[in-house]
Amino acid sequence: MKIFRIIATVLLIAFVLIQFLPKQINKSQTTSKADFMSVNNVPVNIKSKLQTSCYDCHSNNTNYPWYSKVQPVAMFLQNHIIDGKKELNFSEWDSLSVRRKKSKLKAIVNQIKDGEMPMSSYTIIHRDAIFSKAEKDEIVQWMTKTKDSL
Repeated sequence: MKIFRIIATVLLIAFVLIQFLPKQINKSQTTSKADFMSVNNVPVNIKSKLQTSCYDCHSNNTNYPWYSKVQPVAMFLQNHIIDGKKELNFSEWDSLSVRRKKSKLKAIVNQIKDGEMPMSSYTIIHRDAIFSKAEKDEIVQWMTKTKDSL
């Protein structure tokens, strides 16, 4: 019983101490002129769904939930955001070449079709980020049309 108390105390102290680790915030005060939504004529319903389902990890402006202030959750979220922005950052869309934009749009279409995006780890908590069949079809059709028009 004594060993259990020691382990619990060490874990509690470690949990308290990691709360003091700095948290990076991915929050921009302005919308970039290079943003995907600014550059493209995105229909309102698609714009809304992309902002809800994609922009938290794939833009410079994340809407953080309350639990993002607690470590180690904050580190986990920050790693997802960093990885997401490395793959695609909607806030810097217009800085991409036409070839790269087409490639990204094709990848978006394939990942939505295959159910890879939004990630299941995100949709577990963000139920409103899940695409219905109709939403998937509409977004895929619009993204394909946009890609073909570049």
